[in-house]
Amino acid sequence: MKKSIPLLEVLLGLALIGEVTWAIDGSSVCQQSISGASRPHSVRITEFGAVGDGVTLNTKAFQNAIFYLHSFTDKGGAQLFVPAGRWLTGSFTLISHLTLFLDKGAVILGSKDSADWPIVDPLPSYGRGRELPGGRHQSLIYGYNLTDVIITGDNGTIDGQGSVWWDWFTNHNLNYTRPHLVELMHSTGVVIANLTFLNSPFWAIHPVYCSQVHVHNVTILAPHGSPNTDGIDPDSSTDVCIEDCYISTGTDLISIKSGWDEYGISYARPSSNIFIRRITGGTQSSSAITFGSEMSGGISEVHVEGLHIFNSKIGVSIQTLPGRGGYIENVYISDVIMTDVEVAIAVFSQYGDHPDENYDPNALPFINRITFKDMTGKKIRLAGLLQGIEGDNFLNICLSNVTFTVISDPPWNCSYIQGYSILVSPESCEPLRERIPKDSSVCYPSNLFKSELLEQNHMVNAVKSMPM
Repeated sequence: MKKSIPLLEVLLGLALIGEVTWAIDGSSVCQQSISGASRPHSVRITEFGAVGDGVTLNTKAFQNAIFYLHSFTDKGGAQLFVPAGRWLTGSFTLISHLTLFLDKGAVILGSKDSADWPIVDPLPSYGRGRELPGGRHQSLIYGYNLTDVIITGDNGTIDGQGSVWWDWFTNHNLNYTRPHLVELMHSTGVVIANLTFLNSPFWAIHPVYCSQVHVHNVTILAPHGSPNTDGIDPDSSTDVCIEDCYISTGTDLISIKSGWDEYGISYARPSSNIFIRRITGGTQSSSAITFGSEMSGGISEVHVEGLHIFNSKIGVSIQTLPGRGGYIENVYISDVIMTDVEVAIAVFSQYGDHPDENYDPNALPFINRITFKDMTGKKIRLAGLLQGIEGDNFLNICLSNVTFTVISDPPWNCSYIQGYSILVSPESCEPLRERIPKDSSVCYPSNLFKSELLEQNHMVNAVKSMPM
């Protein structure tokens, strides 16, 4: 009888999926719209001498157009319209109350000359460039201390032409950290929508020290194997919504970050109140959704739902390291479908590197209240690789209604973790086999989840009491 219970629990859990609707509380950030795209003033990039032949360098045209539009920031803002064509450019900087609109057939091309990407200071929460000591190349589209910025279009394209950067990185020919496609710093009210991003030299979209960020209906593509071409990396940012995106890149599809070792701890700018939903894609060399590894400022209050992950190395991962400090807590991941994934759920406690030798090896990360719920997977090699730190157990890892078709035996590999599970197949590892308490808030978020657990526990107990 005991051996048959897990299967029955799974069947009951599947039956419950249609009975329960999960609503994310506080997701008003996802209600932001691009209605602000209708600005009272608009100019075309061609009015400033730009030529869309894919050969002419248009950096000055973009800079001059934005300088001109600065006079309208207190008059309702303005729009810079980019028509169909191939507009080669180096880095340019946005202003507040601006809409950058790419028409159908419009392609902004990043220059292949590194001199067209200026050097800027390292992020204070990183202390140095992420790849090399010192500064870093400015992103193709850059902004600092802005309000009300919209980057959108009729599915226009921003192509970083990153292959030259990938070669320079692989061959150790760089003096500074590679640039992003879009980086906005210390900005509020950011919308990025209805565009395609291709071949970023480094991470594609990087909001850092930002709030009220809404990224939706974007496609982000980079070849498998292209180094560090993350899709979207919200970094030390709050009130972020990422939804309805297709991402296929060389590394993480979405990675939540908050600073690097002692610099992130000192800067103390967490990432929180982040909502990720309806994301489709895959990555053969990394994770679909990642927390870290740079998480020293803390990550909390993250809700992820509606993922379709395929042909990937890892489904969802937490990445950290002694010396990171910081915390990852109150994370809720649900409604996930995986196909052909090597490791469905991963928690790495020895991942990444340090910016220098000044980190505190005793600064241990705090991992607590991480819930995985309503997940299915086919052709999964390993259900979970969950590794905490000796003397620093990762706490309250919760699995609910999780069903994977797994190749490896044993299907779970766990150490230095503590948590709970219900309706899990194959049966979870020993440290997680305790039933989720029905009267506790250890599995986050607690209110609706607790009422659902009452029903699940009642049905499981009823099965156990059935005569055989």
